[in-house]
Formats: sequence, structure tokens, C-alpha cells
Amino acid sequence: MSLNLDLVHMISNAGFVVQMVMLLLLFFSITSWAIIIIKYRYLKRAFKQSSQFVEFFWKCRDLSDAFSMAKKLASSPVARIFRVGYVELNKVSRLGRDGAKSAVRPRGAKTGTINGKNLGTDNVKRALRRATNAEMTRMTQMVPFLATTGNTTPFIGLFGTVWGIMNSFHGIGLTGSASLAVVAPGISEALVATAAGLAAAIPAVIAFNHFSNRIGMLETELNNFSNDFLNIVERDILMTGGSRK
Repeated sequence: MSLNLDLVHMISNAGFVVQMVMLLLLFFSITSWAIIIIKYRYLKRAFKQSSQFVEFFWKCRDLSDAFSMAKKLASSPVARIFRVGYVELNKVSRLGRDGAKSAVRPRGAKTGTINGKNLGTDNVKRALRRATNAEMTRMTQMVPFLATTGNTTPFIGLFGTVWGIMNSFHGIGLTGSASLAVVAPGISEALVATAAGLAAAIPAVIAFNHFSNRIGMLETELNNFSNDFLNIVERDILMTGGSRK
């Protein structure tokens, strides 16, 4: 308790520049902790619901059932890209059926529609790629601020320390005394800025590395699922004219 009071006393008696540095570091620290809490909860739900969806997807035999489950798992990035791919697949299939009904084939022409099916697969592939990019943007949102905090706050704190020590030496010059009783208070006030900078930077760096690793794992999961879904589309639906929807 006395230590906290001493810190408050030192900060309140520090110079204007050092106090501004401390306020800036406080802003970085509070914002970083808010981001850490938000992203931790978001990624935890994303991992849990994505695992649930992938497990259900490979067990079900009807994509419409998977689509219904995907709508329930709103926090799963894998489920969201599936919904995008499923909607695009339905559009392509509907357009293909309408085109087949209205098309008039020349006499002797073959009935294959490989070009149209390839075009449909490309449409689904582009939709999945856009959805994956959107999910990556969503997952990485606010995380770069943690890297900025980890990289800049130690130097901001060091600036406050240097400024405080400069003021201490200036006071020594004015008083003409370099005793420990004169020097210690000013230097201790200045060093608080360095400690505050490290206190803001260390959690931010740890959280940034942790979130980057988790986001990388989710990105791999998204890419793997997209490739698997495209294989199903090409093999079982568009290329064979199946109706697994």
C-alpha cells in the first residue's frame, strides 16, 4: 500500500513531460489489455465452434444440413466461409440448370458442359478466397496494435526517463549539491517511466506472439477446409451433376 502511495506521489510530483509520458503509457496499457481480452475470447470461441463444425461437416451427408449448422455457429470462421461457398454453389447450380433448359444444342453436339462446370468451380473458388481473406482481416483486426505497443512503449518510457534525469541534473546545477538526498528523488521519478514502459510492452509482446500463432493455425484450417470443399464440389457435384445440396 505504501509502495502504491509512493508511486502516486512520485508521478504527481514529476515534471509535465514525464506526466504526459505516463499518461501515454497508461493509454497504451489499457488499450492493449482490452484488445487482449477481446481477442482471447474471440479466438477461443472461433477454435471451439470451428472444431464443432468441421466434425459435423464430415459426418453429415447433405450440405443443406451443414449449412443449417453453420448458421448456428456464428463465431466459427470455417462455418462462415462454408456459408459463402454454399450460397455461391447454389447460384452456380441454379444458373447451370436454367442455362441447360434454355440452351439449344446443334445437331450432333455432345452433351458435356465441362467449360460451364469449370466456370462454376472457379466462381466457388473465388468466393471462398474472398471469404478467407475477409476472415483473416477480421481475425487480425486490432492485433497489430499489440506489436506497436511492444515496440514503442519501452522507448517512450526511456524518453521519460531521460527527460527526468535531465531535470534532475539541472536541479543539481541550480542547488550546487550532488548528494544522494538531492539526486535520488528525481532519478527514481524518472525511472518509473522506464518501468511503466516495460510493464506495457511485455504483456503486449507475449499476447501478440500468442495470437499470431493461433491466427496462423486458423488460417491453415481455413485453407485446408476450402481445398476440401472445392474437391467435393468438383468431384461430387459439378463434375458429376450430383445433387448433394
